[in-house]
Amino acid sequence: MGEEAAARIVRALLTVRCGASDSEEALHAQVAQALAEAGVEAVHEARLAPRCRIDFLAGDVGVEIKKRRPERGRLIAQLGRYAACAQVVQLVVVAPRGVDLPARIGGKRVTMVALERLWGISLP
Repeated sequence: MGEEAAARIVRALLTVRCGASDSEEALHAQVAQALAEAGVEAVHEARLAPRCRIDFLAGDVGVEIKKRRPERGRLIAQLGRYAACAQVVQLVVVAPRGVDLPARIGGKRVTMVALERLWGISLP
């Protein structure tokens, strides 16, 4: 999967609108729907290695979802485990609040999609 496919995944994720009271399960469902509507096939809860499961694997792009603002150090360590897996070429993190992440972890490109940036006034 190339850069264009990864960009398509990010564009699909930018359509997700998460409410403050939504559960992580609801956020997973919204992400699955956004990917499907964009024509992106993804495996939910994809097993990358023993005791290493990522929320979605779309081709070779891993998508990790966090409901709350993730703690940076723990998230980087988690993404490092995913990046160590050969089937992952790029990582995308989706969370209501953004976290400053390195551009690459384990040599794999990392993209942060902060849903709070998508919030705004919805007009009828």
